[in-house]
Amino acid sequence: MKYLHAMVRVLDLDASLDFYVNKLGLVETKRTDYPKGKFTLIYLATEPGAPEVELTHNWEETEQYSEGRNFGHLAFEVDNIYQLCEKLQQAGVVINRPPRCGHMAFVKSPDGISIELLQKGGALPPQEPWLSMENTGSW
Repeated sequence: MKYLHAMVRVLDLDASLDFYVNKLGLVETKRTDYPKGKFTLIYLATEPGAPEVELTHNWEETEQYSEGRNFGHLAFEVDNIYQLCEKLQQAGVVINRPPRCGHMAFVKSPDGISIELLQKGGALPPQEPWLSMENTGSW
């Protein structure tokens, strides 16, 4: 058995691609439009061949998808959690759970999907401004 991907439904495709590609740094590996079904599937990964996130965009959907507690989060290992959180924050992404411990942070996609960021190779030494930053919202 081989793990392939996780799927999330997205309402605003442009906002979602901006978040996942431009802000998080994932790459688009495949895109397929299904005109008869009126939807698009876009696969993203950290690199070609890596496990993927499938974005499903239903063309005629206008209502925000409800957030189900049965879906927890997507997790990504990062080279420097402080640098990525700073980059995301400067791009307007709210850091819901700051990396106070130097190891873990949470942000949300435009569709409310929790994204866990984990420091590669163990925690970095705690540092400001993250050390004293409070949680914002939920994750």
